[in-house]
Amino acid sequence: MKRIGLLGGMSWESSAEYYRLLNVLVRERLGGLHSADLVLVSVDFAAIESMQVEGRWEEAGRVLAGAAAQLEAAGAEVVLLCTNTMHKVAGAVETAVSVPFLHLADATARAALSLGLERVGLLGTAFTMEQGFYVDRLVSHGLDVVVPEAEDRDLVHRVIYDELCLGVVREESRAAYVEVVGRLVDRGCEGVVLGCTEIELMIGAHEFSVPVLPTTRLHAEAAVSFALA
Repeated sequence: MKRIGLLGGMSWESSAEYYRLLNVLVRERLGGLHSADLVLVSVDFAAIESMQVEGRWEEAGRVLAGAAAQLEAAGAEVVLLCTNTMHKVAGAVETAVSVPFLHLADATARAALSLGLERVGLLGTAFTMEQGFYVDRLVSHGLDVVVPEAEDRDLVHRVIYDELCLGVVREESRAAYVEVVGRLVDRGCEGVVLGCTEIELMIGAHEFSVPVLPTTRLHAEAAVSFALA
């Protein structure tokens, strides 16, 4: 089993879900008392969030690149950046290590294509939905990506930062997200990408009439497949 390096803390709520999923998936594949061989570097999300808001992406990239180098020094044989939004600086992280870096959007796109999907809706932070770094990566795989209208984007973003990143799950927010997805389906989306790791803490596939692509789980599945190959 190869050692998986987790670059987390953005937020730690989602990093905890990564840890849980990776161990569950290894146990499912190997049975018994098996668990994942992991190493984690968890950053202070308050500092990273300030860099996001202020547009200091290069600085954030340097911070995460340094953390990724720590993972490799600790024996990581593959690196996961446990956040969708900070894949904006994935290039800086990838170049900081000599071991493989598994891009979250690539794992998501492969899953969408395996389901025969062509047009998908994307939920995430405003950065993920409105900037090209994530949408363009999905499009590069041949997908047509649709984001919510402006009012819905504001709602999705607010719930992520004001609630989910703080471990708060509200029924009214869950219901609002379901309505947002419904409007994406009305616009022809055949599936929906849960493009923020915290969203999976609130909603799941059973709530929708179209396939859901849970990026955290898909990323974890790709990592376990790599580690056990």
